[in-house]
Amino acid sequence: MAGSHRGTWRAALTGALAGSLVVLLGACGVVSTEDDRREAEKLAEKHFPGQLKAIGARTLFPGSGGSEVSFAVTDDRDAAVRLRIDADAGTCDREGCAGVLADAVQRGRTQAEEYRTLKGAFDACGYEVIALGPTGTPPHVVAELTNATVAKRLREIGDCVQRWVTASGADSELGRAKATFVQVVSPEVAERREKGEDSWPTALRLTRSELLASLTKHTYFSVSYDIEGGRVDTTGNARIVRPFRERQKFGDTVQNAVKEQLRATYPRVVMADYQWIWRLEPGRVDRQTGYVLFCPGPDARGRCVNSDDAVLVTTDEHGNPVGKGRIVHDVREGTGALRLPPGLP
Repeated sequence: MAGSHRGTWRAALTGALAGSLVVLLGACGVVSTEDDRREAEKLAEKHFPGQLKAIGARTLFPGSGGSEVSFAVTDDRDAAVRLRIDADAGTCDREGCAGVLADAVQRGRTQAEEYRTLKGAFDACGYEVIALGPTGTPPHVVAELTNATVAKRLREIGDCVQRWVTASGADSELGRAKATFVQVVSPEVAERREKGEDSWPTALRLTRSELLASLTKHTYFSVSYDIEGGRVDTTGNARIVRPFRERQKFGDTVQNAVKEQLRATYPRVVMADYQWIWRLEPGRVDRQTGYVLFCPGPDARGRCVNSDDAVLVTTDEHGNPVGKGRIVHDVREGTGALRLPPGLP
């Protein structure tokens, strides 16, 4: 009985100490972040008086130390400024804070201008930009893609991209690009997204990790548009992007089906884990084409490594092959990079 009490006491003491450690570490993190925020606010008032308003801070631990402090720009509701500061070290991004802050302000204002150019282009052709990638691209728009609508919708979005490229100018990063992307989410997913607060700066609100996570945890379409000399191929090339579990299920279905087809020619066939990018067939959302890698036989460990053979296969939306796949040989440079043909009939 006494031993039982001693064990209970030890467990309670261990729990209390562990809890105290968690509180202490948490408190240290809060104090550090508050110190960083106060220092950032002092810097903002000194170098940009009345122009910046701190709206949040997050610790960078266990990264490089310090915090990232976010500011709204008082005369530009679209702009956000992010400053990585370590008050203890007296540095920002390990450099002098005055110059880093000035660069961050200029970057924030430039990104806001770029966003307005993007928004104007997409608004003009009827597609609202509801989110942006962490660096300000790619834009996320809303559309219901079906076999009956996919070609029309992709061309409409491509027209938006052309407006965006033209408005950005030939000397812009986009104007010099060879391609760009647009992410397309369904109206149902868009309606349930984590929208954030309207009072937040647009650049911050539309790039928040919570917003992007609420969109990308569901299946969506990623559309690439080729650009040459400022002219956009508005046809677009679309692929489906699935959440991890759905992607694994799709891949397993394809590989198992292709393996069965290959057994007649290669009785000891082994499939590789690699999954190529699956692209939608033109005018279809229920047909996708991609490569599956295989080895005619296993290596000494029973695996397929550095495969030099592949099958180009078209599947339905669940990964079931539609028709017979096409075998393609010599798809790898020695044991190095793959050189899969970009598209075969």
